[in-house]
Amino acid sequence: MDYSKLNGLIPAVVQDAESGEVLMVGFMDEAALAETRRTGFATFFSRTRQALWTKGATSGNRLEVRRLLVDCDDDTVLLQVRRLGDGNTCHTGQRSCFFREL
Repeated sequence: MDYSKLNGLIPAVVQDAESGEVLMVGFMDEAALAETRRTGFATFFSRTRQALWTKGATSGNRLEVRRLLVDCDDDTVLLQVRRLGDGNTCHTGQRSCFFREL
């Protein structure tokens, strides 16, 4: 993976493996990607906290990775996931972070 373009991070697009709905976008560093691959659950790098966090560790709304794809430039990943818990992905309680129209 090419982590050089965003100061050690890559965008991670999260998509529902069954419906195709885009759920969220997060960022990963090398450790987050390695942890995601090791555990099978989506783990990201929090730019605010400067630390790793596994989605749903507190809420129970974890994201089980079904497929992990990389784009043609090796600088973005697509996680196709199965939603666990109540299925809400957004911290606002919405099923997806993309629920508002611009």
